[in-house]
Amino acid sequence: MTDQKKKPKAVIVGGSIAGVSCAHTLILAGWDVVVVEKSFAAPTGSPTGAGLGLDPLALKLIQSWIKEPELLNKATLPLTIDQNDAIDGEKKVKWTLTRDEDFNCRAAHWADLHALLYNALPPNLFLWGHHFLSFTVSSDKGSVKVKATSHQTNEIIEIVGDLLVAADGCLSSIRQSFVPDHKLRYSGYCAWRGVLDFSGNENSETIIGIRKAYPELGKCLYFGLGSESHTVQYELLNQRLNWIWYVHQPEPDLKCNSMTTKAGSYVIQNMHKEAEKVWLPEFVRVVKETRDPFINAIYDSEPLEQIYWDNVVLVGDAAHPTTPHAVRSTNMSVLDAAVLGQCLKKWGAENLQSALEEYQSIRLPVVSKQVLHARRMGRIKQGLVLPDRPSFDPKTANSEECQELQQRLMPFFSDVPAILL
Repeated sequence: MTDQKKKPKAVIVGGSIAGVSCAHTLILAGWDVVVVEKSFAAPTGSPTGAGLGLDPLALKLIQSWIKEPELLNKATLPLTIDQNDAIDGEKKVKWTLTRDEDFNCRAAHWADLHALLYNALPPNLFLWGHHFLSFTVSSDKGSVKVKATSHQTNEIIEIVGDLLVAADGCLSSIRQSFVPDHKLRYSGYCAWRGVLDFSGNENSETIIGIRKAYPELGKCLYFGLGSESHTVQYELLNQRLNWIWYVHQPEPDLKCNSMTTKAGSYVIQNMHKEAEKVWLPEFVRVVKETRDPFINAIYDSEPLEQIYWDNVVLVGDAAHPTTPHAVRSTNMSVLDAAVLGQCLKKWGAENLQSALEEYQSIRLPVVSKQVLHARRMGRIKQGLVLPDRPSFDPKTANSEECQELQQRLMPFFSDVPAILL
């Protein structure tokens, strides 16, 4: 059919979870898509990143995008329990502060989830190894021109589309061009993160020890609250343990525009010594046996007043940089993509402004509250002062104070936007 209407085209900058999710939802909405991504190729072999939690809505949405929905269950483990323990590092004992047995999430490794989403897309959508340079919106606001440069050839390419989707992360340069004064807020602490691969070592002293201390690994999200510090641990598929340890420290110098930093052996040895002082020996052993733990600087930002301008829209961490304390970041990105796709489908490319306005009106009030709640949760668990309450001490906290640690208190915790029903 020669008179078939030309499909509208979206340029997505950033090919992480938010970008790859938007590729799915925009294709389903009838759009052509090109993804500009600075990495040279899809992550394969040694997985980068670490663990993440997926809530029931995100799981359902991802299953609807990938060709074989059962693959998602095969690539994840249940997280049915959300448990917060107090840890006495001196006496080497722990006790439970609060426990929710109806948590209903699943644990995934970032690389496994990314591969599932990426492999379910049509081929040749991604421009790998391309660094985003700039964009210009046409004077009639009808199109947007994106410039990117190839890492390999240094050649500058131009792509013209009807919509620019900024999925370029919490350090988004696209967001920066609209709100140049909008700064990220350093939380006051960083996280040591690692994934222990114990395949072939299931019967080692370390694994037997950690399973004895934390018998529900494989279905429980464990938080350990010490003195002005806390840890997270849960099991991932294929004999892997994901752990995080939040440590107060001055704001680091962010190198290479990245929130994560490789640590040298001297720094890692010091971290091991500190861990021995404040955590249980079973957890410390896991930390010591983890290869290449890395440092993750923890930032968020004040909620934005808008997340679209003309035909440019922000999604994922570009729209709402958040701290990881409420297991939200990935879920927010997935939901952004789903709502954006539905709004574009409902309004059509000819009513792009109405579609983006509706996307913003659905997502902005939700993500703004969630970012601030995650911030509060982090400050409580790190023993920091809040304007409306003294700092949390796990050794003396009453049951009411402990309830506040639960994930399900997140605003819109199990909310499904009407447009997705």
